[in-house]
Amino acid sequence: MIVITAPTSNIGSQLLNLLLDENSTRTEELRVIARDPAKLSAAVRARVDVVTGSHGDAEVLDWAFAGADAVFWLPPPNPQTPSLDVAFTDFTRPAAKAFTAHGIGHVVGVSALGRGTPVAAHAGHVTASLAMDDLIASTGVAYRALANPSFMDNLLRQVVSIRDNGVFTDIVDADHKAPSAATRDIAAAAAGLLLDRAWTGFEEVPVLGPEDLSPNDQARIMSDVLGRPVRYERQSIDDFRTAMAGYGTGEAFVAGFIDMMRAKDAGLDNGVRRTPETASPTTFREWCEEVLEPALRG
Repeated sequence: MIVITAPTSNIGSQLLNLLLDENSTRTEELRVIARDPAKLSAAVRARVDVVTGSHGDAEVLDWAFAGADAVFWLPPPNPQTPSLDVAFTDFTRPAAKAFTAHGIGHVVGVSALGRGTPVAAHAGHVTASLAMDDLIASTGVAYRALANPSFMDNLLRQVVSIRDNGVFTDIVDADHKAPSAATRDIAAAAAGLLLDRAWTGFEEVPVLGPEDLSPNDQARIMSDVLGRPVRYERQSIDDFRTAMAGYGTGEAFVAGFIDMMRAKDAGLDNGVRRTPETASPTTFREWCEEVLEPALRG
């Protein structure tokens, strides 16, 4: 049995669909933990076992992990967290105990690139994510941490600005080239590991995408795909902080994001060599054609 946390998230929902597709020719039992099962389609609910609640709750985990062989682990974003340690490591502590108590054999988690780089210790959300990985690995469970760069899909948060103004923003250097990955490729990597559980120990699995691009490179590709000008504007830290506060985002979350993006500018995501094993398939152009452009039309 595979247990999937965060099954209505971007990555979690795509992973669930992939596993359900695979299960048309397999007999793998699937179970999900969902705060709001109504967000799952009726077709999905008919094919999986649903445990209602938070995967940060020890009692919920005891129900969900009973009889399970493998777990997909993804802590939910918590914009109001008092600290990133609370959002990542503390949230994961009940699961770490439950992995041992229930004899879970394999865990696949969503994490980040950067381990071993000089800036990893001061990289906000990434630093907290790597600490979460260390906690999970310390239990002795076989663990694969999907080490990801920034997500292409994060641009979907700016669909209105791209559509109406031809502008997308961030706080990173406009010419700094770095990897990015499509969330569908991250979900596919997770599915492969969960279905083929011959691995042992703790390792990171980089998901790098096929190319390094700068924001200006991305702007050129978006302009070409969409048939109209799109440009990148680098936002100041002060303007970014003000904007996030306007959305009600807490200071710890915002500060962690700023530290993470500063670390990315300093090479956080550039420390892993791209190989056939680490290069996920979806190009940024393909993602724009198949995901971004339909989202703009919708």
